[in-house]
Amino acid sequence: MALPPLKPGEQADCVRCGHTLVKRHAYPAQRSMSLALSALIALAITLIFPFISFSARGIGNEIEVTQSATELLVYHQPIVALVVMLAVFILPGLYLIAVVWLQFSLMLPQRLPWSHGIARSLSHVAPWLMADVFIVGTMVSLIKIAGLAEVGLDIGFWSFIVYALLLLATTLSLDTDWLWFSLSGEPLAPEGIRTGETAASQKLTGCAVCGLVGRINAHGSGTCERCGEKLHVRRPASLQRCWALLATAAVLYIPANIYPIMYTTTLGDESPNTIIGGVIYLASHGSWPVAIVIFVASVIVPIGKLLALVWLCLVAPRAADMRALTRARLYRLTELIGRWSMVDVFVVAILSALIHAGALMSVTPGAAALPFSGVVIVTMLAAMSFDPRLLWDGLDSRPQHGDDTAAPVDEQGRTS
Repeated sequence: MALPPLKPGEQADCVRCGHTLVKRHAYPAQRSMSLALSALIALAITLIFPFISFSARGIGNEIEVTQSATELLVYHQPIVALVVMLAVFILPGLYLIAVVWLQFSLMLPQRLPWSHGIARSLSHVAPWLMADVFIVGTMVSLIKIAGLAEVGLDIGFWSFIVYALLLLATTLSLDTDWLWFSLSGEPLAPEGIRTGETAASQKLTGCAVCGLVGRINAHGSGTCERCGEKLHVRRPASLQRCWALLATAAVLYIPANIYPIMYTTTLGDESPNTIIGGVIYLASHGSWPVAIVIFVASVIVPIGKLLALVWLCLVAPRAADMRALTRARLYRLTELIGRWSMVDVFVVAILSALIHAGALMSVTPGAAALPFSGVVIVTMLAAMSFDPRLLWDGLDSRPQHGDDTAAPVDEQGRTS
């Protein structure tokens, strides 16, 4: 697949599956750097000021946003605390700093050190940024306690929303094709490329990090000339790793649903809440929208992702007797929705930090928080280990448009 020169506002779509490969923006370096800097400023404000507060029957509490992670240590949940801290604060902060570093480097006559390594890390870190999921978890938490206590939204809450939205905008604005071309240029295409044939049949493959097409050796592996990433015609033992991770996730999902994910104490009466029990409680008290959100994120999404990946693993080795485009779209959907299951974990983290007024009112994390976090992480790893190129093996590789050049389209979807 060769990408044609693109103008700002144009994008290149795959001629076989329709997936957007590249979308070109005007002033890409300035755009991404300004968004990343703004997000870092919003994050700094969030960390300085209080996040949310509550008061009930003369007893109240006010927390900073980082306490949603640190308070879990008090309840002997260090792994869950680490997951929350990494997904919401540490990895997003490092990602934003990396974007600023790289885009500023591109404006200088000489590139800053470590630019190539930092650029490689961006694609590996991006799937684990969950500040937007944390917003949904916060909203669910507020609705859960709205009828029991008076809730206050402080400066840190509003700045966190700005930070999460700017972080999302930064990830969407980053043009990795332009970034790598600006960092290292584009080496000459390997000799002897034949149009209308698959890369694998010509011992070629595309780099998963920078997109450069490179030649592989007789063993089906190689090294990208531009970014140094390892190349494989197909990921080694992709299906075996995916099966192993899916089996692990299925095992973890059992205690995640059997054990309570949190305990709620009200006027000395402690009640355990499983994931399903929490959904039933919310629905019985009229909070149907929140109950639906929790049910979809914590039940439908994990089970659906497990079943989808199991089905993809089963059909991938077979001859191409099913629609590959449908399978490819299903795979992209599993990649997209997997991280949203962390909503319930974030709800537990926020409520545990905010509500601890002893026997009057308190929330503590339950034993299910750890295995459920494991389910989310392991299913994400399973999706990453699955090689979607397996879905196209055996199909006629001739492009639909008669050549191997992606079609540039503008923002309205018109072909240039």
